[in-house]
Amino acid sequence: MSTRPQLMDTPLTEDLLRGALELERTGRGLLPHRLPARARAQNTDDRLAMAEVQPSGVRIVMRTRATVVELDTLPTKRVYVGAPPRPEGIYDLLVDGRPAGRAGAAGGNTLTIDLATGSADVRPGQVSTLRFGGLSAASKVVEIWLPHNETTELIALRTDAPVEPVPDRGRAVWLHHGSSISHGSDAASPTTTWPALAAALGGVELVNLGFAGSALLDPFTARTLRDTPADRISVKLGINLVNTDLMRMRAFTPAVHGFLDTIREGHPTTPLMVVSPILCPIHEDTPGPSAPDLGALGEGKLMFRAGGDPAETAAGKLTLTTIRAELARVVAQRAAEDPNLHYLDGRGLYGEEDAAELPLPDSLHPDAATHRRMGERFAELAFRAGGPLAVEAV
Repeated sequence: MSTRPQLMDTPLTEDLLRGALELERTGRGLLPHRLPARARAQNTDDRLAMAEVQPSGVRIVMRTRATVVELDTLPTKRVYVGAPPRPEGIYDLLVDGRPAGRAGAAGGNTLTIDLATGSADVRPGQVSTLRFGGLSAASKVVEIWLPHNETTELIALRTDAPVEPVPDRGRAVWLHHGSSISHGSDAASPTTTWPALAAALGGVELVNLGFAGSALLDPFTARTLRDTPADRISVKLGINLVNTDLMRMRAFTPAVHGFLDTIREGHPTTPLMVVSPILCPIHEDTPGPSAPDLGALGEGKLMFRAGGDPAETAAGKLTLTTIRAELARVVAQRAAEDPNLHYLDGRGLYGEEDAAELPLPDSLHPDAATHRRMGERFAELAFRAGGPLAVEAV
């Protein structure tokens, strides 16, 4: 006779998920989105479409006495032609806010990307089941943080005791927007991206709108930030504008003003921090675009190089140095009439001394140790008592 506990199905509903802006009902389950349908309809970029559906910061949160939790998911895993295999997506389990387990989902769909040609191909796969057992039978808050870097369709949730939503705990909501670094590229797990670490240290609820390759001052992203409830907001801008070589200084300055104007339409007095890029040596004084280093790719390593010419900055091409200076100027100008607007130089999170100790492994993205350092520093610089995003009064 089996001694395995009988599990009951719990419908996956909106009140059990946090960090997503919209949940799409699919033929099989539930797909979290970090951009609403109206914004997605205005987007024509496949890279952003892939990034917004990767659930960075999205988690299932429930109160239960369950000793066993099972989750069926259908992940989509990325493979880059010629590059080393990417690590499996990680699901982090927290119990009453403390790490209590970690799992990966085998199988799933496979998205194969050829960086040399830009082609992409999807191969369908099978649903995977994650099982977390041995939990205390006491009443507790259980969180399952979904992989920050894998599209994750939620199929079914099963437990051996009833589940209920967790009421609002009165914590301030921190809404953050940024690039792949904010999205969590190369972090060890979803709770160890730098925004997730900073949120935990700051005692705030994270809504992470970091989109790999896509912090590009898009108006639909600004409107999403405008329309999302938040007590504290930060926007980390710059690196993707260099990566993509998207605009010149003439367009950049009014685009930043317009982006901030739109956010202020919905959050006129909410503390808002503009964060400039962290140090990235290849683009400090050399414009983009960024490009894969095909020589390194041939050796099985994914590395990036700067494709621009430093002389082109005279014609308005953007570098990280010129972007930081202009962001600081724009914020100072606006702060004269907006005392709740603040600026943070990204090199305070990762600068020259950090680069000497912890160089960017692919020349663009921080590793797991650097994510931890950045999260700790952001929490200290932004959320400390008296800091620009301090939450004492919320």
